[in-house]
Amino acid sequence: MGVEEGTITERKPPGMSQETWVEIQIRRAIEEGKFDNLPGAGKPLRNLHRASDPMWWAREKAIAEGLDPSAMLPPALRLRKERQRLRDTVGDLPSEQAVRDAVEDLNAQIREHWRAPSGPPIPVGLVDLDEMLELWREARRAREAEAAAEAEREPPPVREEPVPRRRRWWRWGRRRV
Repeated sequence: MGVEEGTITERKPPGMSQETWVEIQIRRAIEEGKFDNLPGAGKPLRNLHRASDPMWWAREKAIAEGLDPSAMLPPALRLRKERQRLRDTVGDLPSEQAVRDAVEDLNAQIREHWRAPSGPPIPVGLVDLDEMLELWREARRAREAEAAAEAEREPPPVREEPVPRRRRWWRWGRRRV
């Protein structure tokens, strides 16, 4: 038996443990230089920091499929995450009514969770409408101040007067009949 090009055809001896046999095969391959010049040699392993997260592969797959990984969370954690996301993005909403609608929609989901809780018992409170409106107004004032500062930095564009169109000389003498 022996080692063919790229494959191992030697069988494990009957009295040897699987682990010992594998270690012997690896040592032989190292001695023969089979692991030299492999792609990625000397580079750090990808996703090594995720070894402690048992569900990393599910999150990666969801992201690769274009899905939101927060949908895999228990309902209470998902609602808490939505509350935080609303706080962070409330300034991007176009109007005060849009803020009111978003807060009411999230509060309706939270109330529904209170009626039929599932998952771990994690408390989730309602979103304060007045607080969200104040955050939205602050973000709007900041955007308006930034736009005013930007307008002061750039001079207004110079409007050129349109040049009147001249009649062509060969049409002057033509008469309508």
